[in-house]
Amino acid sequence: MKPSNYAKETLEIEATALLDAKDRVGEEFDRAVELILSLKGKLVVIGVGKSGHIGSKIAATFASTGTSSFFLHPAEAMHGDLGMIGEDDGVLAISYSGESEELTKLLPHIKNFNIPIIGMSKSKDTTLGKFSDANIDISIKREACPLGVAPTSSTTLTLALGDALAVALMKLRGFKREDFAKFHPAGALGRRLYLKAKHFLIPKDKLPTVNSQTSLKDAIIPMTKGMLGNIVIVDNNRVTGIFSDGDLRRSLLKEDFDFSAPIEKYMTREPFTICDDSILAVDALKLIESQRIQLLLVVNSDKELIGAIHIHDLIEAGIESENK
Repeated sequence: MKPSNYAKETLEIEATALLDAKDRVGEEFDRAVELILSLKGKLVVIGVGKSGHIGSKIAATFASTGTSSFFLHPAEAMHGDLGMIGEDDGVLAISYSGESEELTKLLPHIKNFNIPIIGMSKSKDTTLGKFSDANIDISIKREACPLGVAPTSSTTLTLALGDALAVALMKLRGFKREDFAKFHPAGALGRRLYLKAKHFLIPKDKLPTVNSQTSLKDAIIPMTKGMLGNIVIVDNNRVTGIFSDGDLRRSLLKEDFDFSAPIEKYMTREPFTICDDSILAVDALKLIESQRIQLLLVVNSDKELIGAIHIHDLIEAGIESENK
């Protein structure tokens, strides 16, 4: 039998476990969500072995989607870390058998604090199920493991139901993209939603500038030193033009090209500008791309130069258009 056939069989077994569980989701799941929503503190996820690994991921998903959460190993809890669970917290305890020794020893101590317990086990008749205020059924017909012993289908189902809890909580809380970005400031979404154009502003005193009567030959020197591929043309404190590497190449192709001519002969007049540097950096990038420019000039209402935003700085910071 080909390895790919084993893979297909595994996926089919685990998919069946997920679909079977769909029909069992009901009042206990709803009760679990209600308990989590009512918490004033954190949701503490506990589990042992493979359940612990799954629990750690579930806790991370909760934490990033609006439910303050962390993972706690029950053995560590029995040796002092139980103090990490506060009176306003709740517990999500995971054990397929519902009889994991480290976990069941901990449950009475949690109950002594009147802390709500949400269980994830194969039956409400297990020790974990009996201690739980709500028990989410993670029972399966068979593991994908050919020996029937390695947690495979059961861990997949547990992880999926953890995701289902997180999604239900997100929808009930009205959790939005902006909220998600708050918890992922270094992620692509966080950069798109929080970084402003002003964070990338090159101040005017750092920009190469000349007036429109400066010869092209003399303008090339500060333009080269500026290393921005552009030089800004300013007359009487107002932006009147811009000259780019592209403008230089196009100028060289003209029959009447003259290095001694004033730069106003070759510059782009009335360049594209913005007056608000508080716009999102991703919106600044969209403007740059739509205008096919490298340097986005920022001016005040009188067209006086404030600074500029360079496309390279945005890209280097990981700013990307949403369509990418």
